[in-house]
Amino acid sequence: MKKHKLAWLIALAMQQIAGAADAKTVSAPQPESKLPEVKVKADRELAPTYNPPSAVSATKIEAPLRDIPQTVNVVPQSVMRDQGARSMEAVMKSVPGIGLSHGDGQRDQVTIRGFSAIADQFVDGLRDDALYFRDLSNIEQVEVIKGPASVLYGRGSSGGMINRITKKPGIDKNEVALTAGSWNQRRGEFDLARNYSDAGVAFRITGALENADSYRDQQFLDRKALSPSVMVKLGTDTRLLIQADYLEDRRVTDFGIPALNGLPVNVAPGTYFGAAKGKDFDFSESRVTSVGFTLTHRFNSEWSVRNAFRQYEYSLDRNNTLVGTVNAATQTVNLNRSNVRREEDGYFNQTELVQKTTLAGMQHQVLYGVEFGEQNKDQVFRTQNNIAINIPIFNFVAPVVPFTVAGPAQTDNLGIMKVASAYVQDLVTLSEKWKALAGVRYDRFDQKMLQRLAGPNLSRTDTAWSPRAGLVFQPSGAQSYYVSFSKSFQPSAESFPLAANNAQIAPEETTNKEIGVKFDFFNGNASLGAALFQLERTNIKSTDPAAPGVLVPVGVQRTDGLELTFTGELPQGWQIWSGYAYLDARVTSSPTPGLQGKRATLTPQHSANLWITKALGNGWRAGGGVNYVGDRMADPANTVTLLAYTTVDAMVGYKLQGLDLQLNFLNLFDREYIVSGHGSSANLNLPGAPRSVQLTARYNF
Repeated sequence: MKKHKLAWLIALAMQQIAGAADAKTVSAPQPESKLPEVKVKADRELAPTYNPPSAVSATKIEAPLRDIPQTVNVVPQSVMRDQGARSMEAVMKSVPGIGLSHGDGQRDQVTIRGFSAIADQFVDGLRDDALYFRDLSNIEQVEVIKGPASVLYGRGSSGGMINRITKKPGIDKNEVALTAGSWNQRRGEFDLARNYSDAGVAFRITGALENADSYRDQQFLDRKALSPSVMVKLGTDTRLLIQADYLEDRRVTDFGIPALNGLPVNVAPGTYFGAAKGKDFDFSESRVTSVGFTLTHRFNSEWSVRNAFRQYEYSLDRNNTLVGTVNAATQTVNLNRSNVRREEDGYFNQTELVQKTTLAGMQHQVLYGVEFGEQNKDQVFRTQNNIAINIPIFNFVAPVVPFTVAGPAQTDNLGIMKVASAYVQDLVTLSEKWKALAGVRYDRFDQKMLQRLAGPNLSRTDTAWSPRAGLVFQPSGAQSYYVSFSKSFQPSAESFPLAANNAQIAPEETTNKEIGVKFDFFNGNASLGAALFQLERTNIKSTDPAAPGVLVPVGVQRTDGLELTFTGELPQGWQIWSGYAYLDARVTSSPTPGLQGKRATLTPQHSANLWITKALGNGWRAGGGVNYVGDRMADPANTVTLLAYTTVDAMVGYKLQGLDLQLNFLNLFDREYIVSGHGSSANLNLPGAPRSVQLTARYNF
């Protein structure tokens, strides 16, 4: 009954807002009778905005957000810079419907609408599921597609996917930036670009160096990033973009703190439950290199083609000491130790043909695509439980442990994954006020696991159809209403080599049903979005944290939710970025006792964020924001609760000619909180950062 009342109130509110949108939109234009032209935006730098008008991730064509029957959150570079974001976690905290995970202290990881998105990372539309922390120095904007996206991206994406849009050549720019902050933070960035339009050549190179300590004892960061690219005009209608990336990241592998009596233990935020000399004994070091190209050609006004290729190599040397068990009676912990090595390489190639045509009096923009890819994932794990025992929680002294775990490896194998896919999508203008988006994809996903230990080699082949359909009604240039349906599949070994406990399990399936509205205000400078949805995933399995080789049948998980956003530029120099999410994410049926009815892990029922900036004149600007995260469950059995928290951030900036100075205050009121957890364990919870400050000087010349 409460959900029906909520939906009714939202419908009434949307009706009133629609009237306001029409009233405040001056000369709102009617939709054009012909399809919008796809434009390559490589010849100029987009003006800073909190309200990007389009996104390429949702449709693989550059379509206005108001034409997309799905929730798409686009975080532009202007928001990331104003908020002082230095990591993907900092970017994602201001996107509604996102839950944060510490990713074993070695990788970016979130939940989207209640479902893990460990492998749902992409860059310029190509899969990037290696397990590492990404850098922002080469990122123009981040696009988050909510709901299944398998129709364009293949396996995965239960709750959604994250696509990073990189900086491209085509402008003239010289920019350097230096940042200094709390805990000995030091970061330098550069962005150098030249456009030789007469010669048909442009290049760009970005990079970063960062060194920092941390509020977490023994934690540190040592990072290097470099991204060169070149654009060559091969003809009037043909362009070739070549890109490369290198990233090296070394830091302490931080799993956080344990829990006691249903809550994370009350210790200082810096308390590190790991080994002595963590910098040398508990580090993770990852290296990622990639090279790729994108070739585009326009045949005529109706036909164009794009071929994109990316090859990557990834390595990880991870060593960690973490809490294994907690003795509540004696208030002590036992520690486990692991050595993990990953070596990975792979490639993906997409060929996509776009056709603009008129059929039966209706304009169509049809996307035909094929994708092929292969990944080779080599891994070796060594783990020793109870390497240190009975250490007092509230008087924790990091023990001395051997660097290398004794004995044979528990895991030593090579996983080979191959994918072949074909897909088609049609964005059609049915009439002046109606649009439709429909598509379907066919995937063949082959997996092999070559075992170097005792035991058989394993293989499995899955095939799947992934459909999507949506209908959009636009009674005016300022209003857009939509309904949509989409579906995705998740193989049992979606991102990791097959194992004996999952090789015979059929893929899980996720279905999303959504209705929503999108309104434009102030001549399109600001936009409001609202979506009601039901997301259901069936046949879920999860690893039992008490027995890593055993799979627990979770069953069916469903999320009933509401998301609201309001972003953009307001009169008199104000800008706003805001969002709210209500997520009722639960296991609705399960064969495992104790799991049915439990809430999804790391997923707050209520979360909200608000960030506002104001241009003050004479080069000055200021901003501030609030971020609220409700209670979350740390483990599938819901035995530990991560309590709700609210943090406040602030910013002041001054620009003088080519110099831009910006001072950011993070967690202004020094709130103690748990920012993230593991998702399958109750005893791996990461405290958030205390109050900190960072000063950035950015110079354009």
